[in-house]
Formats: sequence, structure tokens, C-alpha cells
Amino acid sequence: MAYDVAAVRACFPALDEGAAHFDGPGGSQVPERVARAVAGALGSAVSNRGVETAAERRADRIVTEARQAMADLLGARPGGVVFGRSMTQLTYDMARTLAKDWRPGDEVVVTRLDHDANIRPWVQAAEARGVTVRWADFDPGRGELDVAEIAGLLGERTRLVAVTAASNLLGTRPDVPAIAERVHAAGALLYVDGVHLTPHAPVDLARLGADFYACSPYKFLGPHLGVLAADPALLETIHPDKLLPSADAVPERFELGTLPYELLAGTTAAVDFLADLVPGEGSRRDRLAASMAALQTHERSMLDRLDTGLAQIAGVTSYGAATRERTPTTLFSVDGVKPAEVYRFLAGRGVNAPASNFYALECSRRLGLGDTGAVRAGIAPYTDASDVDRLLEGVRELARRV
Repeated sequence: MAYDVAAVRACFPALDEGAAHFDGPGGSQVPERVARAVAGALGSAVSNRGVETAAERRADRIVTEARQAMADLLGARPGGVVFGRSMTQLTYDMARTLAKDWRPGDEVVVTRLDHDANIRPWVQAAEARGVTVRWADFDPGRGELDVAEIAGLLGERTRLVAVTAASNLLGTRPDVPAIAERVHAAGALLYVDGVHLTPHAPVDLARLGADFYACSPYKFLGPHLGVLAADPALLETIHPDKLLPSADAVPERFELGTLPYELLAGTTAAVDFLADLVPGEGSRRDRLAASMAALQTHERSMLDRLDTGLAQIAGVTSYGAATRERTPTTLFSVDGVKPAEVYRFLAGRGVNAPASNFYALECSRRLGLGDTGAVRAGIAPYTDASDVDRLLEGVRELARRV
């Protein structure tokens, strides 16, 4: 089924302001049905989860539906879906919890391609336990992290490997299934940052081989929230610090305090919206597969248009032209112009393409961009050709002035 970007765009009230949004990697715009779901939950009677009152049952239903929605999106089991304030918070919580069983001489592996939220929690937990941190590098020319790079760091004392499913700075997609095979052969766990992959591609935890997969609904048209998915049986073996009277069942034992019901309702609505990007039949999981495949085709065409246009502008440098798969994300700079000035110039023309290291600090430094980073343009489900052309025209105008 063809992807109708005009019909998709009509669902986003924020687009009425007229800006061309390339800031989706930092947080997407929200369709009206997601906003309605959030408002509907806030406007309804809810209380702590239970079975006696209508308010209790509504709260319980919202949580149950959100777990099932995320399970459908990720190819996970609802009983292994954990909600938290953010991916960063969930990763810190899991790092501190897993580190309880680490001993001096154990090792963890992190990569220089990752967002700092999948680096610093593990580095700091390792330091607190006297555990060795081993760093996997990537090729700054291609922007790729090779499987062999991680495989060469694994040993009998490796306890965990943390890797991104897609670089939030470059869009690079490491071969996670191949990495998982080697990590598990070494007897270690694999923690995957799926924040930047989930909005752009079908996800299947079993195929990826991730023991833990973390993502953020606000990157895929939902509200600000974090999600961690894992096998419920694995979560049963992990015991986080928690309040004594709080539930010890999985996954509730990992969720500190009362969940934000309105945000969970919005998350379910966001998953349903993704499933309905193209008309289809079957289960929500089946419809998600079809919609995400169509979305990939659309976003790839927009990315090709953007990359081709940037390559034709003198003085523009693009980074990480990966030879493997890549999410629809482009990082670039304009010779003689500071990234922040490019950002400001484009913003003045109604094009939102921010400049930063975007918390991928190690990656930015490895690319030679220091802590400043560069300009990032991310394609989203609502991006159309006119958006891309507006960005390109803005960059051309700026480059001519230099």
C-alpha cells in the first residue's frame, strides 16, 4: 500500500504553524489522536490500580493496554515491558541493579558510537564496583561499528555489552543480531539502545537478540516516557531496590511509584497511529509490520533527496555515509559557519534542524567535531519533499554567503 504523506501530515496540529521539522530525533511532533488520548485519561476518573471501582479498573486497563501496545511494537511479551520516566532513567536503574552482582576483574563493553545514556550509566556503575570498562571504536569515515570490533573485546569476564541499534547522531545501524550472537557466546548480556531505531524500522526483540531493549515513545509520535523490554523470565532474576510495600511482581518491581496513566494512554494511541499509517488488516503486530515497511520506503526517499541535495552544495560536509543500513538521519556542517549559526539561519526560515552533539558526546569527538557537534536533520513520518527542499534552499543560501 502506498504511503500517503499528505494524509499523515493532516493528523499533526503542530504542522499548522508552518515549520519544516527535522528535529524528530530529539522528539517528534504528536498526532491529534495521541493528544486526545492523553487528555481523555486526564479527564477521566482514575486512581491507583485495582478492581473494585471504575477509576481503579480504568487505571489498570490503561496500563495493561500500554504494555500490550509496546509488546506489539517491539515483538516483546507484555509481562516484560517496563515503563519509566525516560530511557536514561531506566538505564541508570538497570545499571545500578545489575552491578550489584559484578566483581572486581569483571568487564563491561561500551561503544563510542552510542548516546551517552547507553555509556555513562554503565561506566559509572563499573567504576563503583571496580569493574573494567572496555571501549569499542567505530570507523569515523564510514560511521560504522564493525562486529569484529566488539567481538575482539569479549572475554570470560565480560558481564554486559551496551550498544545502540541506531546512532542518534549519524543514523548508523550496527549489526545487532551478529553482535548478540557473539555476546551470548561469551556468556554476557546485551543491552540495546533502541531509541533512534524504533521510530523508523520494524523491531523484533527475538531477531535482534537483545536481552534488554530501551526506547522512548516521544521519539515515535508519543508522549515523554521511557520503555524497557526484556524477557519476563530474565527480569524475574533481577532484584532492584524498591519500597518494601510496593509490588514484587514483574514488571511492576522495576516501576518506582505510580505510573503516569495519561502518558501510557498516549503511548497506546501512538502505537495505534503507527499501525494505521497505511490501510491494512490483521493483528496490530501485522499492521505495524506493513506500516513500518511503507514508512521506511517513504523516509528513505526523503533521505535520498536530502543527501543528494546536500552533496551538490559547495562547502557542505556530511558525516557518516554508512555502507550498511542507516536511519533517515543526516549530520552535516557548512564550511566557515558555526553549527549554531547554521541552526539559527535555518530556524529564521522556518526550518527546524538543530545543531549539537545531541548527547552522543563520544561519537562527536571521534568524528573530530569536538563537543560542538554539527547540524542534524532527521526525517519523520510527516516529512515531505517540500520540507526537504526548504532545508536545501536554506543551506544553499547560507553557503553562497560564505
